[in-house]
Amino acid sequence: MRVFVTGATGFVGSAVARELLGAGHQVVGLARSDRAAAALTAAGVEPYRGSLDDPDGLAAAAKDSDGVLHLAFDHSFTDHAAAAVADLRVVESMGTALEGTDKPFVVTSALQLAPGRLGTEDDPMKSGASRSATEDATLALAGRGVRSVVLRLAASVHGRGDHGFVPRLIEIARERGAAAVIGDGANTWPAVHVSDAARLYRLALDTAPAGTRLHAVAEQGVPLRAVTEAVARGLDVPFVELTAEQSPAHFGWIAPFVALDVQASSARTRALLDWRPTGTTLLADLAEDHYFAP
Repeated sequence: MRVFVTGATGFVGSAVARELLGAGHQVVGLARSDRAAAALTAAGVEPYRGSLDDPDGLAAAAKDSDGVLHLAFDHSFTDHAAAAVADLRVVESMGTALEGTDKPFVVTSALQLAPGRLGTEDDPMKSGASRSATEDATLALAGRGVRSVVLRLAASVHGRGDHGFVPRLIEIARERGAAAVIGDGANTWPAVHVSDAARLYRLALDTAPAGTRLHAVAEQGVPLRAVTEAVARGLDVPFVELTAEQSPAHFGWIAPFVALDVQASSARTRALLDWRPTGTTLLADLAEDHYFAP
């Protein structure tokens, strides 16, 4: 297939591109700068110059492909609601371009699920979740002749090159001189190794039925206390417990994410696509030096 991938220069997207190339697909990656275009070319990916601010251009690239994997998202967190609205506009535009073709369209989402219970692929997002409208729009495309799939990534997609939540926790621990949890740290994050996530994208592209949700989850819930204790050991700093009131001063904008308490199953995903995660666990990954290198 000729596959258009947005976010192909990112941590997860670059792993997805390698996975697709290894399986014999031709990969076209969104490049928002000359530097990104050069990096894609060096990786064997054909660059397509454009941006998330140009839905019409993305629609043209989608129409010229045999399938689309949409991973790009504005993760600046300066205005998450606005980023979600922009993402919905992009998905609607590319989805319209693919209408009636039965081509695969895999859209990345998040595990914004209700706390206190094990979430499954059948569960809708919790009330008020920022990306629920995009999920609904993606699934609705199945009735318009698009093999549309929602792929929910675990809170921690980890591995060498990770620049998500866990590296930010490490940066904060360095800055503050202590690794902290909120309360007793019993809340949990689902996790998946980046290589397993990349393989799931490929399987979704190849065979996932229209209108399905998938969970890229290898570990259904890793306690934040265990993650933070690993950070404390890795940096040789104290481990501390904070109250909810103290957490914003310590964690800044990431405080609500540190407080997340989500558990998610991937049983349906594994059975549907014969996906078997084989990558190292999050805590085993944190025992490696790469997370703590200066």
